[in-house]
Amino acid sequence: MTTDAWIAAAIFVVAYALIAIDRWDRTLVALLGAMLVIVTGVLGQLEAFRAIDLNVIFLLAGMMVLASVIAKTGFFELVAIRSVRLSRGEPVRLMLILATVTAVLSALLDNVTTVVLIAPIILSVARRLDVSPLPYLLASVFASNIGGTATLIGDPPNILIGSAAGLGFMEFVWNLTPVVVIVFIVFAGIMWLLFRHELKVPDERKEFVLERAEGTAVKDRPLLVKSLVIAAVTIVAFIFHGPLGLEPATIALLGATVLMLVARLEPREALHEVEWSTLFFFVGLFILVEGIVATGTVARFADALAEATAGNVTVATIALLWFSAGASAVVDNIPYTATAIPVVHRLTQGGMNNDALWWALSLGACLGGNLTIIGASANVVVANMAARAGYRISFAQFFKYGAAVFLSSIAISSVYLWVRYLA
Repeated sequence: MTTDAWIAAAIFVVAYALIAIDRWDRTLVALLGAMLVIVTGVLGQLEAFRAIDLNVIFLLAGMMVLASVIAKTGFFELVAIRSVRLSRGEPVRLMLILATVTAVLSALLDNVTTVVLIAPIILSVARRLDVSPLPYLLASVFASNIGGTATLIGDPPNILIGSAAGLGFMEFVWNLTPVVVIVFIVFAGIMWLLFRHELKVPDERKEFVLERAEGTAVKDRPLLVKSLVIAAVTIVAFIFHGPLGLEPATIALLGATVLMLVARLEPREALHEVEWSTLFFFVGLFILVEGIVATGTVARFADALAEATAGNVTVATIALLWFSAGASAVVDNIPYTATAIPVVHRLTQGGMNNDALWWALSLGACLGGNLTIIGASANVVVANMAARAGYRISFAQFFKYGAAVFLSSIAISSVYLWVRYLA
């Protein structure tokens, strides 16, 4: 290895470790690491900045604006109230309904945005039912990672993979939604088995919760109608982005801009809700990864993996699935995916021209995050929100329930990949 390769690898490993232990803000760590890659001369500034995938950045920004405007209308609170009514106050049934709602929303928005909107609702409903919100929060965060796996825009790893591999919205739906549905059904059964004896609510508490009127949830009905129509058109445009000749980022930004115009929102107000910290985390991450790609570190790792699997695409695919799942359980799945993408590129260029490798990476990175509390950004967000509300989710408690979800989902994914692509 050259001196630049050692420097790039050292910066990457240290930054990765600091992100994993989560003692310092991950955005600052990523940006500092990225700037060190440039300052040390591993990459020139222009080369580093060209590595930033603007398709990912602008897609996330557009969806964040759309989600924040929809949230202001009270739509998500309305969904929660209707979920309570549909469950008739039965706590286990309510948990499964809220998990289903979370999974569906996570497929249409990104899962971090979804849990940010759903978690406060769960905390409010749990207080009204006088039960612990932890089973509801755990079920919802598991569901967000499962549901987000189904589409291009549902989970940040998929956004990264879609942009890098040139895969469109419908390709994700066609290839991943079938297995996600199976995984979710099994997950729902596991949640029922684990929590059916823990959640008991007196009849008088059920009646109290059911008294809440739906009309009080909607804060701005005209804006609600406008935002839902524009969001629906945006999703349809994602589906047909190929024939339209437009990238998902362009569609997301167009939808966000049209919504701001139609709703007569000040850009300053709408853009205030964008999670700029997340976007700059991606900026730093892209540069960090480019450092180890440009110096040949990733190529050497990919060649070693190809040699270890003897060029067998079946072995490589299943190995990539389980390795990605395990790695994503230890560190956040976003930096892992950014690192793994060049490896998959190298494998496909080396003769393993099978789309199963990309779907294995997606399934492993997205579903693997359910094993530990640090495995996905949505997990960390929910844990922090629960702690602020006075409910601590420990690493061991999350692992206790996450292990069953993790093992079942990755096992199902293994069978699915083999049957559909490898047999």
